[in-house]
Amino acid sequence: MTSTYAAAERRRRVFVPPPTGTVPRPPAPLQDPPIYRDLMRAWADGGRTLPGRHDPEWARLAAPQVRTGEFSGFQGPQGDGR
Repeated sequence: MTSTYAAAERRRRVFVPPPTGTVPRPPAPLQDPPIYRDLMRAWADGGRTLPGRHDPEWARLAAPQVRTGEFSGFQGPQGDGR
């Protein structure tokens, strides 16, 4: 009869970090070109919506119109089996 103990045992994995200096660092994030920064500044001065920024007008327009407790649903007649 063969032993199944060796096949069923769990193997441990050990994390060994790479030696220092062998993993390249990610590049620094690129800054926006000056023309883009100027455009964003002009849009902000004109009150326009800016990419990646909170837009209060959109939040107001997208908010639900019915508030909690304001709408109770349809009430059917009593005793009609609903």
